Amino acid sequence: MHRAYVVRSLGRMLFSRAKSELIDASQALRGRDHYEFPVPDTHFVNGRSIQPPFPEGLQQAVFGAGCFWGVEEIFWDEPGVWTTAVGYAGGYTPHPDYEEVCSGRTGHTEAILVVYDPKQTTFANLVAKFFEVHDPTQGYRQGNDVGTQYRSAIYYTDDEQRAVAEQAKKLFGEELADRGYGAISTEIAPLREFFYAEGYHQQYLAKNPNGYRCHSTTGLTFPRAKLDAPA
Repeated sequence: MHRAYVVRSLGRMLFSRAKSELIDASQALRGRDHYEFPVPDTHFVNGRSIQPPFPEGLQQAVFGAGCFWGVEEIFWDEPGVWTTAVGYAGGYTPHPDYEEVCSGRTGHTEAILVVYDPKQTTFANLVAKFFEVHDPTQGYRQGNDVGTQYRSAIYYTDDEQRAVAEQAKKLFGEELADRGYGAISTEIAPLREFFYAEGYHQQYLAKNPNGYRCHSTTGLTFPRAKLDAPA
């Protein structure tokens, strides 16, 4: 059995015994000043770089939508996406490893870096896809995956992304409320730093086609026309 799957299973059991709470910065693990594991240079599927510098004109988006294996698989196939990578964002511990993130003591969520060509797609399109591929009302979980590392999140890189993310959250929240869902719990915050996950996590489902996927979606289509309309 794969080490990552074992850790994930243990994480579920631990979090099922106690209330899931986001750790305070003062209680987070100290971390380290560099990666203690190798990070691949290239994408296993398309052969492009997964680390900067990226070609001029490309833009970046970072999302958290539960287990990053399945989410990355969705985004690397999206039109206009140049490359993807999985990692950890939104926390406090520098250069964490997978076990540390799964402990809940780093403050991170499992995240996806999406590098895209704005001439072929838009941040709004990516945000719409993000909301469609998970259930943003579940708080610190996605399906059977329970813990703060599975929270829904959008980490913006500029004010334009922030505005789109906030509008999208409002629009999809209205759609969900009309159908009896609870409030959206998606965290919208500035991207402080994206820490790459270990090499075996990168494009995991291309290497392990029968691997674990968690897509606890609402089944609703995002109202893209409303997001594209002037505010």
